[in-house]
Amino acid sequence: MPKRVDVAARRSEILDAAVRVFARKGFAASRIEDVAAEAGVAKGSVYLAVSSREELLTAAFDQYRARARAQLALPSTGSALDRLGALIRAAVAMLAAHPDHARVLLDVWAARSPIDMAAVYADYRAAIAELLREARDDGHLRAGIGPEHAAVIVGAIEGCLVQWLADDRVRLVDLTEPLVAVCVDGIRR
Repeated sequence: MPKRVDVAARRSEILDAAVRVFARKGFAASRIEDVAAEAGVAKGSVYLAVSSREELLTAAFDQYRARARAQLALPSTGSALDRLGALIRAAVAMLAAHPDHARVLLDVWAARSPIDMAAVYADYRAAIAELLREARDDGHLRAGIGPEHAAVIVGAIEGCLVQWLADDRVRLVDLTEPLVAVCVDGIRR
C-alpha cells in the first residue's frame, strides 16, 4: 500500500526548506535540487509543490506576508500611540523570530523578483498612517506629524533589520524599545 502524504504539510516543509536555502545561498545561486536536499525529498516532490524556483520564492514570501498581515491585526484597545508601540514590538518580534525570511527579504530587495514588496510596505504604511491620524485626532501627536511619517517609521524598523542582518553584533530584539522610544514617544505631544 502506498504511503499517504499530507500534501499541505509537505508543501510547508518544502517552503521552509526553500527559505533556509535562499537565506544561506541567495535566491540567484539556489537551485531546486538544493531545496529538495534541504527538505529531504526528491527533486520531483518539489515540482509537485511548485512549478518553478520563482513560484517557490513567491510562495515562501506569501508565508512571510501572512505573518506580517497578522501583525497589522492587533487588538484595538488602548490609545493609538499605544497600539503603534505594540505594532512596532510585534513587527520586530516577528522579524527576529524568522531571521531566514528576513535574509531572503534582502535578496528580494536586491534583485528583480516576482515579489511585490511595495504592497507589503503599503499595508504597513496604511496601518501606521491610520494610527497616526487617530492619535492626531485625539490630540496625542506633536505638531507637524502626519501620514508621511508612516514611511519613516517603517524605514526605521527596516533600517534596524538591515543592521541586524549585516552585523552580528547588533541584536534586533535589543532595538525594540529604542525604536518605540523614537517612533512613538518621539512623536507624542
